[in-house]
Amino acid sequence: MSSIRELHRQLTHKERSAVEITQEALERIQALEPKLHSFLHVTADHALEQARKVDAKIAAGEEISPLAGIPIGIKDNLCTRGIPTTCASRILENFVPPYESAVTEKLTAAGAVMVGKTNLDEFAMGSSTENSAFQVTANPWDLERVPGGSSGGSAAAVAGGECVVALGSDTGGSIRQPASLCGIVGMKPTYGLVSRYGLVAYASSLDQIGPFGRSVEDAAILLGAIAGHDPRDATSLKVPIPDYASALKPDLKPRRKLKIGVIQETFGQGLDPTVEATVTKAVEQLQSLGAEIQVVSCPQFRYGLPTYYIIAPSEASANLARYDGVKYGFRTKDPDNLLSMYTETRAQGFGAEVKRRIMIGTYTLSAGYYDAYYLKAQKVRTLIKQDFEQAFEKVDILVCPTSPTTAFKAGDKTSDPLSMYLTDLMTIPVNLAGLPAISLPCGFDDQGLPIGLQLIGNVLREDLLLEVAYCYEQSTSWHQRSPQL
Repeated sequence: MSSIRELHRQLTHKERSAVEITQEALERIQALEPKLHSFLHVTADHALEQARKVDAKIAAGEEISPLAGIPIGIKDNLCTRGIPTTCASRILENFVPPYESAVTEKLTAAGAVMVGKTNLDEFAMGSSTENSAFQVTANPWDLERVPGGSSGGSAAAVAGGECVVALGSDTGGSIRQPASLCGIVGMKPTYGLVSRYGLVAYASSLDQIGPFGRSVEDAAILLGAIAGHDPRDATSLKVPIPDYASALKPDLKPRRKLKIGVIQETFGQGLDPTVEATVTKAVEQLQSLGAEIQVVSCPQFRYGLPTYYIIAPSEASANLARYDGVKYGFRTKDPDNLLSMYTETRAQGFGAEVKRRIMIGTYTLSAGYYDAYYLKAQKVRTLIKQDFEQAFEKVDILVCPTSPTTAFKAGDKTSDPLSMYLTDLMTIPVNLAGLPAISLPCGFDDQGLPIGLQLIGNVLREDLLLEVAYCYEQSTSWHQRSPQL
């Protein structure tokens, strides 16, 4: 499937209709879903209705936005009015929201065409999309391997050409890690840049919605459409939103000397040698484009993982308390009393990983343990943030691998939760600090599996991140490769 810019040109020149483009996407979804399992719900009738509205605007001579008529996948933890939003959990299997999330509201206003809701790890808790209650999504580059998680459905759908772009949510790397494993672009914006209204909460101080695309430009266009202040979200930032896409230029040299810092703690033990060598070559490529490269130390980076797995489950424990069988969602049949209704509903409705994180979070918040675990984790979070602040006094952008390895085989890590958690080692500190970061393809291993490069920016420097990512992308051909399906 073509880029947003090319499809927009075809639409405005009346070479193709929005209905034709949508129909093509729906046909590809129908052909590939038996292999990929990217979508939990395909919204064909809704998509074609949206496409017809775009065609009517074009026929009337009205101007359309760049996203009008563009097929898009939406992660199934974003509320869509009148369309099921399950979070890939039995407890919300039949939940149909009565309201629309802020981001899907904006996309609808822009004329984007939602072709379906994508699969995820249940309540966005996981790194492989194997924790979904309904299906396991496959990696388009190797159907026996995982696409990453928790936004694996969105990543696989974009990589497989089932939609042009998609939305995911990123709590500890859930956009960037699957983007890396699926060989596409994925971006986590600054915390508060995109409204979380209508995003089903996992860990409220970490969650952020962001774009997937096959190119940096597509991701930039989608980010520009969803970013902006929203009074319904208390953490939403009141800041001007630049035109991210128009600032993209294929050369770094006309600007002042750009300083890029390589985070030394992200290399060495635990990093796959092929990933290390590939990312090192990517850094050399950035240097050849005119950037000044420095090695930077972020000593607290290594404490990101244990800090995250105290803070995130603690917030999840509180956020998921609402699923009790009383107000909405699944309720156990014929409970003996109110207490058994609560306990049996949650026991039957939640999967193993969600239960594990609720238990961890409840423990760390309990009397006698709050100071020893949760409070200490918050203090370490501050130290991690200070590490980044000090690094950005020396450099403009930080760089490291997105994932320690390429995509692993389905089932390889399901019996070892710690091994699974380690796949987010490189991405978690960014969420703890609330910074923007982007993953883009920088090579392939000898099995043909994609490798991702992570660029990290200072607060609200999405413009610079996208500019640098675009320059790197245009100087290589990695983004032009597609899986053979």
